[in-house]
Amino acid sequence: MNRADLIVGLQWGDEGKGKIVDHMAQTHDFVCRFAGGHNAGHTIVVDGQKYALHLIPSGILNPKAKNIVGNGVVLSPVDFIKEMKQFDNLEGRLFISDKAHLLLPYHALRDQAKERLKGAKAIGTTGKGIGPAYSDKIARVGHRVGELHDTDKLASKIIEYFEYNRAKFEIMEIPTPTKESLVEELEGYRKVLEPHITDTTQMMWKILDEGKKVLLEGAQGTMLDIDHGTYPFVTSS
Repeated sequence: MNRADLIVGLQWGDEGKGKIVDHMAQTHDFVCRFAGGHNAGHTIVVDGQKYALHLIPSGILNPKAKNIVGNGVVLSPVDFIKEMKQFDNLEGRLFISDKAHLLLPYHALRDQAKERLKGAKAIGTTGKGIGPAYSDKIARVGHRVGELHDTDKLASKIIEYFEYNRAKFEIMEIPTPTKESLVEELEGYRKVLEPHITDTTQMMWKILDEGKKVLLEGAQGTMLDIDHGTYPFVTSS
């Protein structure tokens, strides 16, 4: 089995990881983003063109490299689709784990409401919903990207989630959506993302068995790690 190379920041982020990944991707077959959400950001300039990447692996700028969004990522469909619009011909070059968790608009609303209610004791999150999305994942009430294959069933599960959290959401002033509006929203995500959704776990084993070169792209930095960083001023990812 071939080994994988890892790029990780040793500070609080902003170490220039994106540029390093873009450079190293020229000699790797696959680039994999394995954790984090769209609170991470890598900016790369190629031939005067600026690309802002928050979820899509930085190897996307190498036409020969294939890119994987792994199961450890919390994926905001809205932001991911926005990033996709920067590129052409992504089919066969961009893969999303069916086990990655969805970060939906209500996660951001929860994040912002908690900060607002804490007042002067607010921790200073990005307000993008990263913490709530990971909290739902660990509490086993989250929703995976693969569930987009059946948007009607997923919408029903989200409505149940809102009913269960009704009292808390009323305090946070987060309204309960209708099932119809949810299905419409989720269908919009499904149509764009479904061609890229796959079992990346099996894909990765096959890649390594074949001796392909894999580059793992870290997000944020070591000092923002939830265990080894400056807790509680860290990222939930």
